[in-house]
Amino acid sequence: MLSVENLAKNFGGVAAVNQCSFNIEENSITGLIGPNGAGKTTTFNMIAGAMRPTSGRITFNGIDITGKPAHELFHLGIMRTFQIPQEFSAMSVLENLMTVPGSQPGENLLHALFSSQKVRLREQQIRQRALEVLEFLRLTDLADELAGNLSGGQKKLLELGRAMMAEPKIVLLDEPGAGVNPTLLGNLADMIERLNRERSYTFCIIEHNMDMIARLCEPVIVMAEGSVLTQGSMEAVRTDARVLDAYLGGDDTPEIN
Repeated sequence: MLSVENLAKNFGGVAAVNQCSFNIEENSITGLIGPNGAGKTTTFNMIAGAMRPTSGRITFNGIDITGKPAHELFHLGIMRTFQIPQEFSAMSVLENLMTVPGSQPGENLLHALFSSQKVRLREQQIRQRALEVLEFLRLTDLADELAGNLSGGQKKLLELGRAMMAEPKIVLLDEPGAGVNPTLLGNLADMIERLNRERSYTFCIIEHNMDMIARLCEPVIVMAEGSVLTQGSMEAVRTDARVLDAYLGGDDTPEIN
């Protein structure tokens, strides 16, 4: 589904990503791991259209998307979440979801003035869809709560819900487990598995919680110093001497826990 070929991003004389290549298969949950500074988030930023690569190529379902802006990628079905949630804090949880679908008739002044029935109908459809997403995420009781009042874990679920509202083909999750308590982390993992199994969502996940990666991801891609070090099952990569060296600087600890 997604192919990254010899991707590079330089900041001045620093190569944050250097000749990075990997593939993400349709209907997979792929893990992207590596020590801090490995280039994972910069790679996500380039795939999601937040940064232009210095060189290299990104293709999605056979289409060259290298350097395309985020709003164009949104319409192709590529969604990205953030390590720090980007909710509209002064809007309700329900309203946060309802802002997501693109090309809403109410965004057009002429439609708002002269096609109010069309605007209301579409808004009702989006509202119903948002309520279904909240039910799926078990957040129905928080529909009218201000998004800024949610806990860290609830905000991560809301981020996933906003991705669902776009009905994406692939979701790039940037550290969904960061700052989430164990109970909500388990719920979040359940939702990802269900979306993958029941609705054929493809995921690529950056995550430092190795238990979550081990539970969800196959394959796991390991980055170090801006490029791919190795990839395979979690069982294989967690005992790979090169991975241990990248994480632990040559420590002889037998595995990454």
